[in-house]
Amino acid sequence: MNYGVLMLSKVIEQNDPNALLRFNITAEDLPTEGERKALRYITEYAEKHGGQAPTAEMVANEVPDFQPDFNIEANYDYLAEKLRKQAAMREFVDLAEKELPERFNAAQDNPEELFSWLTEKVERLKMRTNVRNSVGTDIKKDTDKFKAEYENRKAGESFRIWRSKFDFINRAMGGYVSSNVYVIYGKSGRGKSAIALEEAINCAMQGANVLIWSMEMGWYEVLVRLYVSISASIGVTKANLDGVDIEAGFNSRDVRQGKLSNEFEAGFMEFLDKMNELIPGNIIVRAVDDEDFDSRKLRDLKADILETKADVVLIDPFYYLDYEKNTSKTAGGDAAETSKKLRRLAGQTKTTVFALTQAEEGEGKDADSELKLPQRKDVKKTKALLEDAALLIAVDTNAEEGRGLIGLNKGRDGGEGKSAEIVYLPQFGVIKQLGGAEGSADQFDF
Repeated sequence: MNYGVLMLSKVIEQNDPNALLRFNITAEDLPTEGERKALRYITEYAEKHGGQAPTAEMVANEVPDFQPDFNIEANYDYLAEKLRKQAAMREFVDLAEKELPERFNAAQDNPEELFSWLTEKVERLKMRTNVRNSVGTDIKKDTDKFKAEYENRKAGESFRIWRSKFDFINRAMGGYVSSNVYVIYGKSGRGKSAIALEEAINCAMQGANVLIWSMEMGWYEVLVRLYVSISASIGVTKANLDGVDIEAGFNSRDVRQGKLSNEFEAGFMEFLDKMNELIPGNIIVRAVDDEDFDSRKLRDLKADILETKADVVLIDPFYYLDYEKNTSKTAGGDAAETSKKLRRLAGQTKTTVFALTQAEEGEGKDADSELKLPQRKDVKKTKALLEDAALLIAVDTNAEEGRGLIGLNKGRDGGEGKSAEIVYLPQFGVIKQLGGAEGSADQFDF
């Protein structure tokens, strides 16, 4: 059955050319040139005559190779759905016959590129079959839809709020909400990765599945930092800061170099064996030295999110992603397009995304030693993140002095200008707010 003919005939019979707009019917959806000519004629006539459709006689006169079929009982929704599915199948057949063989032959040594191309094409075809039968959400008609979403949120099924390890962020923002992008930024080597990993661990302690895309550090280095921080929450040893003993974790330098003492090595191995008991959620690390981590496009990130069922995603750093194509042809357009699509991806997957980027470097010796939070204007490389982020989290630390600062800039839900001082001893996994709550990890009896 030719649903293109039926759709156009119903539009003529019902005098409803706007249906073509409502259901986004285009020439690409129609199989024959006669149908495409009829579509163009109906559309052009409606534009010139106040949204009226031409009569059947007028269409027959202008497009003699289009044969209408009237008295259609099916509604627009049904016809549009069938039409779009037929169009998608035709395009797939055309793709398989004309383009796939050539790409298949060229991809013998690089099948991943073929599979990536094919996945992208199939995803686009799947999206093409979607039929929009209404615009947005009606404040009067869709109250049942609202009630259902309210109950889902009440049950914690529709979205999640993850508490920050740093209590001032929870007080200011209420935590991190799913479907949002949060940007952590600071100068090079001043602790932004360490702070981000603390938040990742804290989310995992609340039951989140966390996916880390580490595009600067190797997997062993990332796991060293994670294990040392988790061990600090147990308090396997003590660290001294200004004459005060603080519960701390294993020495990261000794773990990194494989030089733990016999006693600590035995304790560390026992600690690793208990990881399932210590973390209610999970953390998956994709690192720069993974052999299969050679493509870093957002579509690859989406695939990893779906595969790992991630609730929280950490991208370190954002500017090492393979940027989306700059269709605007403007300076910085690649980063802007990628930032926009990352924001959309967070919404589609209902994940909480932490994206790290760099702040402009200061000048002079004081810039290296003085603790000073970067401002909004200091976001480097990826200015578009300013617009797309729900919150900018500024970081500056000094590991030698064991202290640091965290501050909030540009909070969509408030909190801008809030800051807190932290204890910063990353070598022993100690990164916590001075005088603040320790976050969700306190509820667990290690």
